[in-house]
Amino acid sequence: MNPEIFSSKAQFRHIFEQGLINLLDYDGLGVFILVLANASFDQHVHNYTHPALLEKYQQLADKYRCLLQDGQLLTEPEDDILVFLKLMAMGGIDRVSQTQFRQLNNCGKLWELQFNHIRSLRPARMSKNVIEGIFLEYNPDGFHFNKPFLQKECFWSGVMNGRNLQIFYNKFPFARFHSLLVPDRKDCLPQYLTHEYHQYIWQLTELLGSKLPGIGMAYNAYGAFSSINHLHFHLFIKKHDLPLMNSLWQHNGGLEAYPVECRVFDSLEQSWSFIEHLHQQHISYNLIYVPGRVYCLPRRHQGTYPDAPWSSGFAWYEVSGGFTTFNHSQFLELNGPQLEQELSRLKLDLTMQLDID
Repeated sequence: MNPEIFSSKAQFRHIFEQGLINLLDYDGLGVFILVLANASFDQHVHNYTHPALLEKYQQLADKYRCLLQDGQLLTEPEDDILVFLKLMAMGGIDRVSQTQFRQLNNCGKLWELQFNHIRSLRPARMSKNVIEGIFLEYNPDGFHFNKPFLQKECFWSGVMNGRNLQIFYNKFPFARFHSLLVPDRKDCLPQYLTHEYHQYIWQLTELLGSKLPGIGMAYNAYGAFSSINHLHFHLFIKKHDLPLMNSLWQHNGGLEAYPVECRVFDSLEQSWSFIEHLHQQHISYNLIYVPGRVYCLPRRHQGTYPDAPWSSGFAWYEVSGGFTTFNHSQFLELNGPQLEQELSRLKLDLTMQLDID
């Protein structure tokens, strides 16, 4: 039997939203920004959390205004201080726009574009770094999900389908109910997929599909904009299919070539054979799991091609045909051909051998 959180979408939403309210009991800037970012992405979450968020913002703004006036040292992480000071300079949390969406149609090829205002406030991270290879040893001194301060951001923990599983909030979400699934967290596994965890996520997605319609899981391999080298997967629940699921694409039986290589598998073992082949060739990739199917997108390593100025990098959402911009003018001006051109930059050289011998 599924745990209560997975019994229905309504129950998942309730636990997700109540967990955000509970986070506001903490004084840290990081958890406040996390709650605000989730509220600014989803109007329902905004309505549920706004009174508590507004009260917490006033408390924190008064506190940090006094600290700055007194010349005291701010002890919070620099990234969180910068985001909060930007909020204060803007005039408060009600000046943060709700995430807006556009659907762009280029000759039947549909793309999803979002203006995610709150994500524009966070400092740039490792997206421009050149990554080589697809494996890096787990670093206990690096950033990982075993950090004590992160444990409060876990909103569900238990045994699911035979494994210990924890679900963390995504601090800056770009999909509905965007969460991070960390199986066997204490085993300190690097972000390198093995057959057993590929099978686990495949089966978990199938198991939850009937209770949580629209559910998907995603995986960013090392070198494909995975920012945390600790084995994890992304959970999301979409109202509509991702653009790469459109029937017009060749990988779905249509006539149009997708801008980047995409292979679709209805078989767990066939998909693993292909992933294993990518590992052998040191090719990075993104995966999108839906019940009974996985989309596999081999791609160029991050940092080895020029990113558009409006982009912070292409991970699973972007290679799926959803794009995030942080400037409202760009949000209104970008068009389908421009998005396709940027996505095509990830395509592997023709000399790369993707077929399994």
